[in-house]
Amino acid sequence: MPTWWKLLLVAAALMVAGWAALTILARRLPPGLLRDLVEFLPACVTTARRLRKEPSVPRRAKVALAIAVVWTVSPIDLLPEFLPVIGPLDDIVVIALALRYAARAVPRDVLFEAWPAEDRLLERLVGGRA
Repeated sequence: MPTWWKLLLVAAALMVAGWAALTILARRLPPGLLRDLVEFLPACVTTARRLRKEPSVPRRAKVALAIAVVWTVSPIDLLPEFLPVIGPLDDIVVIALALRYAARAVPRDVLFEAWPAEDRLLERLVGGRA
């Protein structure tokens, strides 16, 4: 097995371990800002994946969501994931912008049905759109 392939597998394993840690933390933290922050990125990725399968979502929104999901799960980032606090920042910004873009064209009930976390987090993300 080539060295680059091993490095890619290690990077993917570290990313999955990070996601697992975020999921465990989100379930064990008391309600509040820290829990909301830990829960945010996995909820955004889940929502983007669910919306991509929804027939009522326009194609341009699906493309934006697909790009955001690929960006988020890609081991190549502007800010390396191992940097404390700011590592996942580029992922959060990209997925949040893609969701805001898609939210303009997606029916509100479909959007909230796809969101796995508390509705108030999504309300904050997309704002008070009708």
